[in-house]
Amino acid sequence: RYYSRCPDVIYTAVLAMREGREATAPGVLIVNLSLGNARRPFQGQLSAWARLIDRLAYRFGILFLVSAGNYLSRFSLPAFATSIAFEDAPPNERSVETLRSIAGLMAERRLLAPAETVNGITVGASNNDAVTDGDRRTARVNIDPYPAVHIANPSSALGPGFARSVKPDFLMPGAKEHLVVVRSDAHIEVNPARPGRYAGLRVAAPPVSGGENAVGYTAGTSAATALGSRTAHRIHDALEEAYGSSFTDLPHIQRAVVLKALLAHPAKWPSDTASLIKATVGPPSGRQYVQQKDNIRRFLGYGYVDADDAVACAADRATFWATGILDEKKRVNISVPVPIVLSGKAKPHALTATLAWFTPVVAGRKNYRAVRLKLLEPAGIEGLRVTPLSAQPDSNQSNRGTLFSRSWTGDRAPDIGPDMTIQFEVQREPDLSVTIDESVPFGLAITLTMPGVVQVYDQVQARLAVRTRARV
Repeated sequence: RYYSRCPDVIYTAVLAMREGREATAPGVLIVNLSLGNARRPFQGQLSAWARLIDRLAYRFGILFLVSAGNYLSRFSLPAFATSIAFEDAPPNERSVETLRSIAGLMAERRLLAPAETVNGITVGASNNDAVTDGDRRTARVNIDPYPAVHIANPSSALGPGFARSVKPDFLMPGAKEHLVVVRSDAHIEVNPARPGRYAGLRVAAPPVSGGENAVGYTAGTSAATALGSRTAHRIHDALEEAYGSSFTDLPHIQRAVVLKALLAHPAKWPSDTASLIKATVGPPSGRQYVQQKDNIRRFLGYGYVDADDAVACAADRATFWATGILDEKKRVNISVPVPIVLSGKAKPHALTATLAWFTPVVAGRKNYRAVRLKLLEPAGIEGLRVTPLSAQPDSNQSNRGTLFSRSWTGDRAPDIGPDMTIQFEVQREPDLSVTIDESVPFGLAITLTMPGVVQVYDQVQARLAVRTRARV
């Protein structure tokens, strides 16, 4: 009953906040939804809750962050007969066998409504936290299934999303989830352990015995989504401090899509994790690389987001952002200056671009997403001597939602001339046969970096017409 009423409650709450003369919070831009319907796993059809979120996001310009969902039920580990065998297994074997078992349950561990939202951001839980080694040793009977790899927690729901789009969009810390053996017969069965001092995210807790500074521990995708929402607020504060009214005077919906792009922008697949999933889940043939990437993105989405990396400034990289409104059959060009300091240096360097938008939707039709935006291959990129990064979702998989991210890397010396630019083009297209007249907002984030070359930021800033009040 509670979950069946959630769409109505959300609708009423958002309208009370944003609509009419008596709106209680007209400035709300970011909404966290760290909850989901365990009785409504995504099976290809969008839930009413997800459809509501998509409409509210476009109508009011709100960035919804939604938890992917958690599965806390027991599962089998056929490779281990006893808990001792599991605990004593080498770290890599423990990781491989846990991953193999979870992969066998992918169809049963789909996103929980409303995590299939098209306009919102869906956050999965990665297995990391800030617990000290000393506290970690108090785990006792609980066992770390992924001791040496950075990956989604065993309980974190898996993608893909609607129309096989990339979901979850990315992972954020959800505590280093341990497993507890609950049964052993021919083999063991395990449950995700409850969070605690040995593995958990420390949070404020209700007062105990009159004390108001109590703390507790939490874990999972709800906690990860809360961290994602906080990171979005930090990004907004940084942009407001740096650009003042140039940013804050933008319409709500444009600020929301800029935050969406910048929040997902640092996401990347850990190379060892991608290799582990590829080797364990397969398929084994190198010719089936699209299916291999499909399985990797089920666990990782676009990858892991480090909150500090999403906000911090660095002298050896420059991040650009742009926003606008695209009407029907329109396109826009964004020119990115390339610092000449990169020229002639045979060092690793990279270019990453992330495009985000909110689409109007067409209920009752297969082509639910009414508008798709494309980020065309950038003109002038050949001078950087980079190629598409292999450890990222396939471009066709990335084009199915409202978030598109692409990275190019290289280590050959770029050939850059004075005043060189790279031209990015954002193009609007109807999603298949649907024609919609409504305007569509977009946000674009682009980062150019060469680690160790500290003049990158300063040279780019010197060429830009927009002057910041502080570094972002």
